Amino acid sequence: MTVPETSSSVFRQVRGLDVLTWPVFDAFPLTAVVTTRAGGVSGGAYGSLNLSLNVGDDPEHVLANRRRAAAALGADLDDFVFAAQVHGNVAQIVGPADRGSGTVVAVDAIPGADVLVTADPGPVLAVLAADCVPIVLYDRRAQVLACAHAGWRGTVARAAASAVAAMESLGAHPADIVAGVGPAAFPYQVSAEVADAAREAFGARADAVLEPVSPGQWRFGLWAANRMVLRDAGVPDENIHVTDVPTGPPPSPFFSHRAEQPCGRFAAIARLDRKESR
Repeated sequence: MTVPETSSSVFRQVRGLDVLTWPVFDAFPLTAVVTTRAGGVSGGAYGSLNLSLNVGDDPEHVLANRRRAAAALGADLDDFVFAAQVHGNVAQIVGPADRGSGTVVAVDAIPGADVLVTADPGPVLAVLAADCVPIVLYDRRAQVLACAHAGWRGTVARAAASAVAAMESLGAHPADIVAGVGPAAFPYQVSAEVADAAREAFGARADAVLEPVSPGQWRFGLWAANRMVLRDAGVPDENIHVTDVPTGPPPSPFFSHRAEQPCGRFAAIARLDRKESR
């Protein structure tokens, strides 16, 4: 199991915040970034830009961090839309009326979803992660945007394919979708339960995403598996841009639940900048 041969992401400062971005999106009317640990006000295990209200951090610190993340997209705190992620594959289409969902309190996040999809320029879509894969998808013709969260459960349940299907319902076409696949645990060591689920999901191709390391233990390639899911959903391979930056303990810029507990959560956040004629 290897990392991507070439990285399709770069680190930048966006409005003063250190983030990871995919340069492929620069030509399009959207902003899409993955936040890092840096630039926030949280302390200790959550230092410093924890964006989750569910991990034990001071809620006021989280809200301050979320304001900073929103500002990096030229947005306000109440523009965010968060999902109540459940490690599944449910995609929810959201619009201006959903702005603020899950932003100040976690209980009013979009329920039961791991994928958020929009064709409106107002909402800032956000998915939280700390080893699972955040994925940003954009149809450059239909002007449809999605953010997906895929851990091993979401990956074998094909959350990324659910994102593509929901985008299609808004006029997108898989051949026009560009995907940015973000930081994830690497290597991702798993048990027989996960290996069996991967074999069931990918069949004869499972060897491309599973590597045995010891009796009862495998490495599961979240990046490779999600590339496979996206390809199966019709997204051209050349449109899939995968980072090579793993999560992990410091000095990794991305929180890792496997390596450190408790810990914060980073986020993939994305927003359509404007409407253009189709």
